[in-house]
Parts: sequence; C-alpha cells; structure tokens
Amino acid sequence: MDVLTLSRLQFAITTVYHFFFAPLTLGLSLLVALMQTLYFVTKRPVYKDMTKFWGKLFLINFAMGVVTGIVQEFQFGMNWSEYSRFVGDIFGAPLAVEALLAFFLESTFLGVWIFGWDKISAKAHLAAIWLVALATNVSALWILIANSFMQEPVGYVLRNGRAEMNDFFALLLNPNVLVQFPHVFAAGLTTASFFVLGIAAWHLLRGSNVEMFKRSFTIAAVFAVLGVGLGILNGHAQAQHVYQTQPMKIASAEGLFETEQPASFSLLTIGDSSGTQEIFALRIPYALSLLACNNLDCAVQGINNLQKQATQQYGPGDYTPPAWILYWSFRAMVGVGLVLLVGAVLALFFGLGGMLEGNRWLRVFPFLIVLPYVATTSGWIMAEVGRVPWIVFGLLKIEQGVSLNLDVFSVGLTLVVFTLIYAALMVTDIYLLVRFARGAGTPQTQADQEKQAFVLSPAE
Repeated sequence: MDVLTLSRLQFAITTVYHFFFAPLTLGLSLLVALMQTLYFVTKRPVYKDMTKFWGKLFLINFAMGVVTGIVQEFQFGMNWSEYSRFVGDIFGAPLAVEALLAFFLESTFLGVWIFGWDKISAKAHLAAIWLVALATNVSALWILIANSFMQEPVGYVLRNGRAEMNDFFALLLNPNVLVQFPHVFAAGLTTASFFVLGIAAWHLLRGSNVEMFKRSFTIAAVFAVLGVGLGILNGHAQAQHVYQTQPMKIASAEGLFETEQPASFSLLTIGDSSGTQEIFALRIPYALSLLACNNLDCAVQGINNLQKQATQQYGPGDYTPPAWILYWSFRAMVGVGLVLLVGAVLALFFGLGGMLEGNRWLRVFPFLIVLPYVATTSGWIMAEVGRVPWIVFGLLKIEQGVSLNLDVFSVGLTLVVFTLIYAALMVTDIYLLVRFARGAGTPQTQADQEKQAFVLSPAE
C-alpha cells in the first residue's frame, strides 16, 4: 500500500458512506413536503401525523449526511492538494455556491420548519419545508456540476499548468450535468419511496396506525413508479452520452475487448488474467448497438483499440480501468433497477387497488429497502472508477492529483479512523431510524414526548 492507493481508498470509503445518506435526504424531503401540503389543503389530521412521522426520519438521516459530507471537502486540501491546485479555480466555484446558497438555505429553513409548528402561519411553515426540499436538491445539483467537470471538462483554459475557468455558463450547462442530475434525482425518489414502502408495509402487517400507513404506502408507490421509470429512461440517455464522451467506460462495462459492428450485449463475459482477451462470452446480438446508438448497426469500440488510441493521444501508459469492477457494478445497478421496477408496479397495484390490509405480499417490501442503496452505490462506483486513470478526464491523472510529502502511516491511520467513525455513524443512523420507525402508533408517555421536542410542537 502506497500513499496514492491509501488516499484513493480513503476518499472512496468516505464517499460511499456519505452517499448512503444523500439519496434518502433528496427524495424524503419531497415526500414530507407533499404530505404537509396534503394536510394544508385538506386539514385532515392523518396527513399531519404522516408529516411528523416521516419528518423525524428525514431529520435523522439529514444530520448524518451533513456530518459525513464535511470530511470529503477537507480531503481536497489534505490528500488531494495537487488536484486542488490544478482545478481549484473551477472546482471551488460550484462547491462555494453549494455551501453559501443551497446548504445555508436548506439548514436555515429546516430550523424554521422544526421549531415553527404552531408558532408561524401554516403557509409560512409549509413554505419552509418546500424550501428545504428545493435547497436539498439544488445542493445536489451544484455538487454534480463540480463532479461533471471531472467527467467532461468544459469552460476552461490551461494557463501556467493550471485549469482556469473562462466560461461559467458552460460549466453550468455541462452536457454531463444534463444527464447526470436527473439520474441522481430519480435515485433519490426511488430510495425514499422504497424506504417509505418498506416501513409502511411493516406497520400494515402488524395493524398499527393502518390509516396513516395505507396513505403513506400509496403515495410512496406513485413516487416509486415515477422514480424507477425516470431512472431507467434517463439511465439509457446517460449511457448514450457516455458512449460519446468516455467510450472506454462503456467498453469496460460490457467486457468488450475488441471493436464490434454491430455490437452485442454481454450476459456473461470472462476475460483472461491480463484483461486484454475474452475467454468466454454469452451475448445478445445487436443489443449493445441498439442501446448505444438506437440502431442495430453502429460500431462500439473495444478496450484494446481504445487503449491504442489513448496511447497515441496522451503518451505511453495504461488507460484501461479495472474492467471487472465496471462490468459487475453496471450489472448490479441494472439488475437491481429491474427488480425495483417490478416492486414499484406491484406496490402501485396494491395501493390503488385497496389491497393493503391482510396482504402477505407486503412482507417483501421491508427487504426491498436495501436495494436502492445497492443500485446507487454501484452506479457511483461505475461513474468514478470508469474514469480511471484520470481524476479530470483527459487533463490530469490520478497520481498527479495526490498531495506531496504525505507518508503511508498518517494516511493509513486516518483511513482506519475515518472508516471506524463512519461505521459507528452508520450503525447509529440505522439504530435511530429503526427505533423511530417501529415506534409509530405506540402510546407515548409525557417523558417520551419531551424527548422528541425537537420535532413535535410543545402543544403536542
């Protein structure tokens, strides 16, 4: 283990941990805002109960997301200072806007929402949660604008060995953002929807607070269909964009070693130990050409040909990402997505059909809560590992971005410490979510109510 490998592992682990919390925050903020809107319009107490119950779970997850996200930005100065020096003029701008605009807006109005029950007008209180939902997703947008520059650099000039911004609007309208943000938004909706579906199903099977959880289940089912459907459609558009801009990522994800025209889609591919030759493959003819170009005849370049092109363009080196990681992460993402589509359609059928009480199929939904996390993690692994060996595609290699004068001991020690702390936070988050999720409908003592005063109004 050298400094570069340890630094990469540290950033990968902290990012994956953080992204366990981010999608649920994105989607659940919208669902809570919708539930409060239903209460504002109908004045029915059940919608107020729904808003407060799911709002508690949203707050727990939000707090964990903030804590785990801060460390990532520190790493740009600690482990990746050469990267920050090279691209700081560009990368720093969207991160600064995200913190000063989106995050401050989000945290401010979240405080108004938490403590504003029965203290401000109903309209102002409703506006507060919608501003939280809006700011949460705008925050994600600015982060993705920064990440998209790493995937597809635009709006810059190279001067004195650094990348400097010369077109802010090109950065905002980066074609990669236009396909990446809708995909992350859909992932947030999907994660939150199946989170609500699983918990609501658990309560319905036990007959606790049936009216509230029937409505919660049905609302989540609608959003699950929307989220999974948007994710699949946009995922197809994103794959076609990557085919144009990062063909090596597509070739690696398909285990395609040699260029094919027409290209076949891999059901199972086994390569040799060198990663340059196919040993066994089971493929669907023409399918990859159809997915990549919307026709049955386009060529999809293979790993070996793309490696030769990259060597000619950038000089000697290995420009092939670890194909086995991309191959299986892509299949995990797509496979889980199809399972979630079936689950979303069944949930909508049960919810709109009035078939929730006594339905034994509801036993499946608590187990489905974990699947969106598998899909989102697999998707991020594919997006980031597929850029290897570049930290900024075509401009800066990963080894050029790591900080100078770091030692193995300090990086290794912080890697272990961060991993243990994040693991403890994950256990704490799951414990709190399970505890509060299971407690709905259970009679509370006055002491219990006082402990939950950060969510419940004093009058309740």
